[in-house]
Amino acid sequence: MSTPADHDPELHCAEYALGVLDAAARLALEQAARADADLAATLARWEQRFAPLAEDLAPIAAPARVWTRIERDLGFLPARQPGAAGARAASAAASGWWNDLRLWRFVGIGASVAALALAAVNLVWMQRPTGTTVVASANPYMVATLARPDGVAHWTATFDQRRRDIVVVPAVKPTIEAGRATELWLIPPGEKPVPLGVFPADAPATLTLTADVAARVSARAVLAVSIEPPGGSPTGQPTGPVVATGPMKGAV
Repeated sequence: MSTPADHDPELHCAEYALGVLDAAARLALEQAARADADLAATLARWEQRFAPLAEDLAPIAAPARVWTRIERDLGFLPARQPGAAGARAASAAASGWWNDLRLWRFVGIGASVAALALAAVNLVWMQRPTGTTVVASANPYMVATLARPDGVAHWTATFDQRRRDIVVVPAVKPTIEAGRATELWLIPPGEKPVPLGVFPADAPATLTLTADVAARVSARAVLAVSIEPPGGSPTGQPTGPVVATGPMKGAV
């Protein structure tokens, strides 16, 4: 990702902390931070904010055969011309690569990083001052990455405790059956799911919570997305399949 020089410094620093800037943009920001104490402080704040989230992503090395396959598909290595026996072996190798759980975990981590980047955008957007800048004594934001059981992130959710709003942003473009809707649920520890509202699967949305529901959002709670009829579950509990879940985390 590349950012112009006049980019919002908050978002620019968030992108740097997440590692989504290209080399030229990172170098430009580092040079600017050395000459600007305020910018350097902003950069340090975002690095500290995302450090706890990065600790949850254990490094996973992709198998050597995966990189060989990628290089060959991109034309960096000559294509092999196997005989009949070689073709069967190549087919088996391709099948093994496709079903390699470690590879898909690697892909899932990539999607999670993209979701964290979207969370950074959410946080910056929600922190924009309407008039004067107000410094809070404690960070009022919490985030959750809503992922499928295989670890691939589908949405990111950012909760603002002051406004009692949850901003949901898609990390990918989920395919939802026609005539069905996605509904967000809060699952406090030891309690039944609490409906938070229906939202579009493929576009950002803001859901406003009641004071009672907002008070039950904590780092021990889990968010979930289920597939429901248009307008949401008629029973007040999930009636369709739960397609993604994620624990709430403090964004500090």
